[in-house]
Amino acid sequence: MQQEPMRSPANLDLTSGATGDDDSEFLLTAEQEAAMLSEYGTGEDPQFDLQDPDSDTDQSANLEQGADIAAVKDEFRHFHNHYIGNMELLADKVTVMKYFDAHQGWFRRCAHPFKADPIGETGYAMGIGKVGALGFQVDARVGLNLLPPDQNCVYRIVTIPIPEQEPQGYEVDFQAEMRLEEKTLELRSGEKLGADPLITSITWDLHLTVSLHFPGFIQKLAKDMIQKTGDSVLGFIVQRVSKSLTAKVQDDFHKTHEIKIPKQVKLRR
Repeated sequence: MQQEPMRSPANLDLTSGATGDDDSEFLLTAEQEAAMLSEYGTGEDPQFDLQDPDSDTDQSANLEQGADIAAVKDEFRHFHNHYIGNMELLADKVTVMKYFDAHQGWFRRCAHPFKADPIGETGYAMGIGKVGALGFQVDARVGLNLLPPDQNCVYRIVTIPIPEQEPQGYEVDFQAEMRLEEKTLELRSGEKLGADPLITSITWDLHLTVSLHFPGFIQKLAKDMIQKTGDSVLGFIVQRVSKSLTAKVQDDFHKTHEIKIPKQVKLRR
């Protein structure tokens, strides 16, 4: 799936460099943080210094457990991302829908390296891993409910609570739709595959909002920098997770159905 073009803050390129040590970490590098500070400044107090993320204070725990999150909802900062993508599978629509409906058999293995623990029959607690910047990080998890298709064969994924999870100082609103369209594969002039194969084109549309309550040392930073950093990090997370999941679902579908993709066929992913 391809992400809609997103305007990135100046000097901050999250797509060309690693953030974190592996595919389940999203922590800005020192160079990326320096670029943001240079572009937007640190707020009104020129004497303010960011806390050292390597100090004895665990920044991942700066949202103290048991805090009354409801009392500080007005202090939450909201970050948004809209993702639109496409994927093609070399099979008819009915076959693809049967595969999607049986997500208990493929979702968790395709989500790797991100952890997905089942919640009931259709839900999963998906762990994104460490997410952070500017000396602040959280261990991000989101509850996702994979709803069955409606009468128009539209699949939806929405957020659900994760059972027994304590307030984490952040909230996620995940609203996604997936539409399927069956069509005949178009080959270039002169190419043949014997029969006219059917493919199913999948359009994925996600609206994602993440709300965070930051500790005091982050709130002292320039609001514009906080907003642009958060939006950029969120967009990068969505892009990386979506590309990983899309590629693995596409490969898993064709492998489990023993469908060999001809060399002259290039499916979108």
